Amino acid sequence: MEEQLIFAWAMIFCIAIAPVYGEYYSKTVTPSSKVEKVTNLHFFLHDTLSGENPSAVLVAHANLTRKDHSPVPFGSLFAIDDPLRVGPEPTSKIIGNAQGLYLSSSQDASKFTIVLYADFAFTTGKFKGSSFSIFSRNPVTEAKREVAIVGGRGRFRMARGFAHIKTSYFNATTGDAILDYKVTLYHY
Repeated sequence: MEEQLIFAWAMIFCIAIAPVYGEYYSKTVTPSSKVEKVTNLHFFLHDTLSGENPSAVLVAHANLTRKDHSPVPFGSLFAIDDPLRVGPEPTSKIIGNAQGLYLSSSQDASKFTIVLYADFAFTTGKFKGSSFSIFSRNPVTEAKREVAIVGGRGRFRMARGFAHIKTSYFNATTGDAILDYKVTLYHY
């Protein structure tokens, strides 16, 4: 009985001091005095679904009973490794690549929309080794559209911003596209 009493007191003691050692800790640090930078970029993304060496490949698709003859039917998930080029010409200089995924998310083909998650990395120039990330809805059928930039690394660490996208070329049969990106990044 005495052992049980000692054990009970030991438990009460442990419970009583637990809040002292188990408190939530938080510390707010004022950011350094670095001034936020704004970087504007302009490049072309070449998305190729056709040919012997596509830069976008289908990795999953919905099992739909209705026929959808689009190159990117509703529910299709693509993995991408698209080159970023200085111009719309297929022979223009490659400055980086966009790697990630996009999902065809609209059932209405006349309002074709994808959800895009991609990391846009630069492999040459003053931004070599840096990248920014897009995670956003992209209403492809709109002439001009805006997507959200949600992060970055390297020179674009903690980036936020937006990209205006305009379709420079689109082949409705193959799904191949060249997209004109005008990017505004806010970063430290």
